[in-house]
Amino acid sequence: MLDTLQFEIIKKDSKTKARRGILTLPNGTVQTPVFMPVGTQATVKAMKPEDVEKTGAEIILGNTYHLYLRPGEDIVRDAGGLHNFMNWKKPILTDSGGFQVFSLGDFRKITEEGVRFKSFIDGSFHDMTPESSIQIQNALGADIIMAFDECAPYPADRKYIDDSFRRTTRWLERCKSELDRIRNGSGRNAEIAEKQNLFGIMQGGMYLDMRIESAKQITEFDLPGYAIGGLSVGEPKDLMIEVLEGCVDYLPYDKPRYLMGVGTPDYIFEAVERGVDMFDCVLPTRLARHGVAMTSKGDISIKNAEHIRSFEPLDENCDCYVCRNYSRAYIRHLFKAGEIMSSMLLTEHNIHFLINMVAGIRKAIEEDRFKEYKKSFYSKYYDQYD
Repeated sequence: MLDTLQFEIIKKDSKTKARRGILTLPNGTVQTPVFMPVGTQATVKAMKPEDVEKTGAEIILGNTYHLYLRPGEDIVRDAGGLHNFMNWKKPILTDSGGFQVFSLGDFRKITEEGVRFKSFIDGSFHDMTPESSIQIQNALGADIIMAFDECAPYPADRKYIDDSFRRTTRWLERCKSELDRIRNGSGRNAEIAEKQNLFGIMQGGMYLDMRIESAKQITEFDLPGYAIGGLSVGEPKDLMIEVLEGCVDYLPYDKPRYLMGVGTPDYIFEAVERGVDMFDCVLPTRLARHGVAMTSKGDISIKNAEHIRSFEPLDENCDCYVCRNYSRAYIRHLFKAGEIMSSMLLTEHNIHFLINMVAGIRKAIEEDRFKEYKKSFYSKYYDQYD
């Protein structure tokens, strides 16, 4: 498979498995570890692309499921691809649609061929297969595209997970074959396909032996990068860390490792410590819409009455545009008045907070003090360190 992705590990922490890298993609360079803001429907909610860029974001996500349903991948393709459509010139990763489809519960049916699901927009029925997922992502034109997989629920019994992760491997083979077919000139976007990088996804639920087997199966395809799916889906934190601890090393050391759907500071720190490079989550935007700001001293709810006369910034240790220009009292007023600007300001701050936190992780790895940085961060954010 043609590889237009380059990944270089430039520093490794001496006390942990944390590593500092540079990821080069067709539309730009990404410093790792990296947090990727989620732009589900070709927009990071409540933000303009140029403001997302000002937070320091170097790569964002788009969602295959949502963009397929609305406006349709053909419209995005005819607009010149997702980069042009949403005016984001840096790298984009698109997920396969698997997580959204499988989260529909009774509104979807899984077969070996793929999934039949019911649209959340109008109730119409649709089929998504490994082939169609790749076709959609090819039309969207992302730098990194994800294999179609099943994100199994928690809890689930061994038989279910065994069937599920093996099907995910078979689907990966079909995804790779479809991308190769398009590259060979059988699709409309062969030139775009040559620049796209397919990541396989490890599954296996909370069963470490199945995680290891899944990793062994997907790495046989020798892809540009690999993801860890099906974690942070409701399982206890200790179990998530235990599974992560046991499976990361079965993914190639010299290729980027992506833990999908993780965005809380503690999960990011724990995963980086175990050798993970890439993260994404809707957490900062979702918290913002509910009036919550992430700060160096922990999350605060701007709705609380204590902020009525709080004329200080959201975070005195933050240098983002919001903290330089607006007070807690003003943002609380906007939130209580139902003004959309409250979501805009809180979202920009929250994304900047996570981007800046991960930049701090990179610097700490470079200076061989990751554990010290983690301890310092935890002592302030969580008021504890264990």
